[in-house]
Amino acid sequence: MLVVHHLENSRSQRIVWLLEELGLDYEIRQYKRDPVTSLAPPELLSLHPLGKAPMITDGEVTIAESGAIIEYLVRKYDDGRLGPDPDPDSSAAMAYTYWLHYAEGTFMPLMILALIIGRIETAPMPFFAKPIAKGIVAKVRNGYLGANVQRNLDFMEASLSRSPWFCGEKMTAADIQMSFAIEAAAVRTNLEGDYPQLAAYLKRIQERPAYQAALDKGGPYQLMGASTKK
Repeated sequence: MLVVHHLENSRSQRIVWLLEELGLDYEIRQYKRDPVTSLAPPELLSLHPLGKAPMITDGEVTIAESGAIIEYLVRKYDDGRLGPDPDPDSSAAMAYTYWLHYAEGTFMPLMILALIIGRIETAPMPFFAKPIAKGIVAKVRNGYLGANVQRNLDFMEASLSRSPWFCGEKMTAADIQMSFAIEAAAVRTNLEGDYPQLAAYLKRIQERPAYQAALDKGGPYQLMGASTKK
């Protein structure tokens, strides 16, 4: 039996969605974050040395990391609907590989950095330290983060202006991987006003029956400060 070790408010939600798209039987084991640190509970350490989610077990096999999990599930269980183009040299196949890795390799580090510096900016601290902290945050945001986030959003917007999905005319598992990145961007960016292609893409994703079923089973989640629910 496939088991999703599902940490609340985490990337594991998209693994539940993928399993719904694949029509597989699976079990969800829910884990709560530490209310103070927001870290995963120690129970996950018994499954993997890093103790993080997403993670699945499939019989004796344990797999962590979103991209690795998606590649495993598509390779083993997909009927051709969600996987890459069978011609590895086609533009669609190369796009699949690219976007599957871009989500966590390029864009999500920027979103995590935005989350961290936002927390630094609002963290309680001695009054004399606040100007220093705010100065550091401003330098990071103005000198690196803002321009890079905008460049990436422009890049994704341009890609979706050419096709409805990141790899072409059909949705693939790479879109499932990208979903968390776009939802994270929506928390911090006015997609409707500034990036209409990304906004429409997110709407298409969230209207899918399998996405809605995943929310029913995995539960609504707080994504970087915003709620995602039915």
